Amino acid sequence: MTAVLPRPVTIPPFASNILGAALLLAMFEVVGRAQVFGKNWPPLTEVVTYVAGNDAVQATLTRAFGATATSALWGFVLGTVVGGALACVTVVARWTAPGLDRLATIVHAIPLIAIAPLLVTTVGRTTAPTVVAAMGAGFAVFVATSAGLASAPAAQSDVHTALGSSRWSRLRFLQLPHTVPLVTDAAGLAVTSAVLGAVLGEWFGAPKGLGVLLVSAMNNYQIPLLWSAAAGCVVLSLTAYLLVRVLAVPVHRRFS
Repeated sequence: MTAVLPRPVTIPPFASNILGAALLLAMFEVVGRAQVFGKNWPPLTEVVTYVAGNDAVQATLTRAFGATATSALWGFVLGTVVGGALACVTVVARWTAPGLDRLATIVHAIPLIAIAPLLVTTVGRTTAPTVVAAMGAGFAVFVATSAGLASAPAAQSDVHTALGSSRWSRLRFLQLPHTVPLVTDAAGLAVTSAVLGAVLGEWFGAPKGLGVLLVSAMNNYQIPLLWSAAAGCVVLSLTAYLLVRVLAVPVHRRFS
């Protein structure tokens, strides 16, 4: 007789995501309760209680959250438009491709934390977070768009060539539709990079935002407020990523 092997237990992706998040939060709580890092790492329940029981802290976090979300949103939009447009330029004007590729790589290689103070002195404290966020998001969109434009089927490209299509027509009717799914996938990385860029841009003198709150709480040794602001950054980044992934579903159905 042939032995029947039991089927492996499969966990739905949604359930595994919840389980992973629950384990992470439990680890946070255990490390805080055990005082592994002393009072500098409080239990998660203590941070939640601190925020829930203080209306002034809630109002401060809400204002900072809104400011960072606004900077990250506009930075994401700006980076997406500029990154995508530059990738399209390399197709229409091919002689620009080597230069723009190198330029994008060099700009991406510069640490955002190093360039943020320079932007504060040039574009201003209020605009710097948006510009830094755009720089973080733009590279991901540029790379994804460039790869997508180059992935158009060769057979269809040959048909366009035989019919005498211009580079603009080929870009519009062939390459861009094949690029959209890849760009929506890269948008998840771009939007989280935009949140990080906005927070870093706020560190260097911005009038408000979660980055300002982080620096202020750290300098004044307000540990519960510091962790509350850090948790706000995590929530903002995860929320933005999930929204992009949800919006990507109908896009993939339409263009894939």
